[in-house]
Amino acid sequence: MESTAQAVPPAAEDADPDERRWHRIRQYAAGAYAAALVVVVVVAGVPTDRGSLLLIILAGIGVPCLGRGWRAFGRALLDWLPFTAVLVVYDVSRGIADGLGMPLHVSDVAAADRDLFGGTVPTVWLQQHFLDPGSPHWYDALATLIYTSHFIATPVVAAVFWLRSREVWKGFISRVIVLSLAGLITYVLFPAAPPWYAAREGVIEPVIRASSRGWLWLHVNHAGNLLSEGQAASNPVAAMPSLHTAFATLIALYVGSRLRSRWRLLLALYPLAMGLALVYLGEHYVVDLAAGVVYAVGVHFAFNAWSRRRQKRRSVTD
Repeated sequence: MESTAQAVPPAAEDADPDERRWHRIRQYAAGAYAAALVVVVVVAGVPTDRGSLLLIILAGIGVPCLGRGWRAFGRALLDWLPFTAVLVVYDVSRGIADGLGMPLHVSDVAAADRDLFGGTVPTVWLQQHFLDPGSPHWYDALATLIYTSHFIATPVVAAVFWLRSREVWKGFISRVIVLSLAGLITYVLFPAAPPWYAAREGVIEPVIRASSRGWLWLHVNHAGNLLSEGQAASNPVAAMPSLHTAFATLIALYVGSRLRSRWRLLLALYPLAMGLALVYLGEHYVVDLAAGVVYAVGVHFAFNAWSRRRQKRRSVTD
């Protein structure tokens, strides 16, 4: 099925003049949208709250639909509705867990990391050796940027696929939705505290939630404030599995499967860098990262197996 957002070919001599006009309008609108997004990021920082992300997504998917009628807008909204619904459900997952009376896991996940690393919690070790409470360093900025990329990487990759090929987009967004739901179900049934929370409760040695420290080194303080506001509104005990790691792994797997160059192996650096940043910043334990990788790999290859079975049934039917 052809995507409503498929790129319009360059104007030709025999092309419809009205379509050429709308093609130019879409180009100008796309440029204005990109410029506005850059201004927002520079002035206010990378949006992480669900409301801002939804507005950005809705505005972005509207650009390719200009001049194609209300049905194109409606179809685009239906395409992205499940993804936006997952963002909303994520924020209420903590309330669902409280309503079910599920116990909060704090000491057991900390003990798992301590047992794996010979009595040392990696987050504690990294912050004791590298985090300078008085002054952030360049690697704090790098860790913050890698952490923040989580909020834009998946929507951007999905948007690129949506614009280029509906079938490829469906394969990616289906994995994203199932992976998100698997994580959300786990958060409800197994609410787990991250290292910064455990340190606050005295379960592990002192560590801080350092995910916004890098903005200080970059001298973009307002971006750190925006990130902190988004974190305050999210579920603070959604640590197991690490969906930051899971989505980074899924992007590496799915994008890598679409490429043929051996350079695609470099995509593996993204989940590795994300995992290191998350542990250093106090956001996740190593066991959280491992669970995220397992979830992403499981979802990706389960979809691959299902797709092969479906193609095999179609070939038999034909």
